[in-house]
Amino acid sequence: MHDEHGPDGRSARGAGGRAAGGTGGRAARRRAGDGRAGRRRSPLVVAGRTALALSSALVLLASGVSWAAYNWVSSGLTTSDALNAIGGKDAPKHLDNSVNLLLIGLDSRKDMNGNDLPREFVKDQLHAGSSDIGYYNTNTLILMHIPADGGKVTAFSVPRDDYVQTFNGDGSSQGHFKIKEAYANAYTVAHDKLSAQGVKGADLESRSREAGREATLATVQNFLQVPIDHFAEVNLLGFYDIAKVLQPIEVCLKHPVKDRYSGADFPAGHQQLDPKQALAFVRQRHGLDGGDLDRTHRQQAFISSVTHKLKSQGVFTDLGKLQGLLDVVKKDLVIDSKFDVLDFAQQATNLTGGNVVFHTLPIAGFATRNRESVNLVDEAKIRSLVQSLIGEKSGSGGGSGDGTPSPATKAAPATVDVLNGSGGTKKGAAAEELKALTGLGYTAGSTGNAALRQRTTVLYGSGAREAAQQIADRLHTATPVSSASVPAGRVQVILGTDFTAPPAAGANTPPAKPADEPASGSSPSSAPSDNAFAGDSVKEGGIPCVN
Repeated sequence: MHDEHGPDGRSARGAGGRAAGGTGGRAARRRAGDGRAGRRRSPLVVAGRTALALSSALVLLASGVSWAAYNWVSSGLTTSDALNAIGGKDAPKHLDNSVNLLLIGLDSRKDMNGNDLPREFVKDQLHAGSSDIGYYNTNTLILMHIPADGGKVTAFSVPRDDYVQTFNGDGSSQGHFKIKEAYANAYTVAHDKLSAQGVKGADLESRSREAGREATLATVQNFLQVPIDHFAEVNLLGFYDIAKVLQPIEVCLKHPVKDRYSGADFPAGHQQLDPKQALAFVRQRHGLDGGDLDRTHRQQAFISSVTHKLKSQGVFTDLGKLQGLLDVVKKDLVIDSKFDVLDFAQQATNLTGGNVVFHTLPIAGFATRNRESVNLVDEAKIRSLVQSLIGEKSGSGGGSGDGTPSPATKAAPATVDVLNGSGGTKKGAAAEELKALTGLGYTAGSTGNAALRQRTTVLYGSGAREAAQQIADRLHTATPVSSASVPAGRVQVILGTDFTAPPAAGANTPPAKPADEPASGSSPSSAPSDNAFAGDSVKEGGIPCVN
């Protein structure tokens, strides 16, 4: 389509409205009517309008270049809509324009189509055993909080063996498992269901993995009570390929190590690793005092080393280098469909130069569940730590730590029903707990008995998530579960044999702090010390030394 207007907005056909050089038209009639010759435009006006037109053209050109560059760089990347499945009114909300990015490391020896990686490669290069090991568990979960003002980035590593309530993408509960198993559980159910429907091949694998991603996102979001805006997933081979492109990878160890399981055999101090060694570095857990927790610190150190090298080589600011890196790793990488690779690359310099601190979330101890060794966690403590560092509104209602809402926290609107499932060991407990909850501001529902159960649980209907979370934190139970059997606007508390009534509001509690004094752990100004986390925090921006 041709534009028939010049820079000053007038017709390119000339003043007369005809082809240039013609006579008559509106301008000629105007001159005849008022007897005055046509006035010349001021040179400044013409220059200004020309500049405006030129700048507009440059904007359009720049937009076109950006679009072309984005498509050039991102062409062939696998994208996922998993984040769209876990939204909704019950999802945690942002207070500002900060961004939470979840990094997912998938412990799988399979490619994107579900085919086993070559056996020789898995055994000799990855040193990772058979393709059956690892299945679809998530070996790495790191939430990176990028503040709206571009300040320091805070990253939280979630230990893979944390025993938590896991969820599917639709919010339904899978039960209590290691957090790494949320992906595999959902993948297996979806794979079996889709396979029975006749879905096969790459489509079957893709849709089953999508269910796994949704479950992982929903579980982490519920566990930490913070919204997830973007995610990136990389499989085991991806670690190797990144190391292959950027080799040698420089790392630093506090002590010499040797482990036949991962193949790690390194002296203490700074050293350069080839891809096979780099993978052994991030996979070792045997022979380390902290076991899996020390392996988590290795992963953090690996990321720090990689981003340090990417910055020093100018990859973030060179489209050609960025494309070269993505061409190698895109077969191992999945990002959410709203992830702007170019925009992230432009901001990535903020993720280097010491602007990122990695924290490993603490555990409360070890135990055996479902015949497996697991990490026990204090969910209320973990959420408090996360909220205190990133400044998000606490999903737990900012409790005072004694099981009662703080003076500044109002009970969320909901009608509460309390059922006694303690098997008669705690007679009258349902009525007493309902009375206590009513005193805190919740609407009284009904009481009754329920089938015997060991654990106290909290269920909620549509619109009652916030109240359910407050009550779950008061009773120190697992994350509340959305249930279609609970009416909208209601919370159902089922007391188990583990139930212990929290102290009454105001009993043995410290006086409320003055309005101008923040409650403990309520803002970044009262940030916890490093010893609140599991091991030393890893500060990015160079080559940190780890165990």
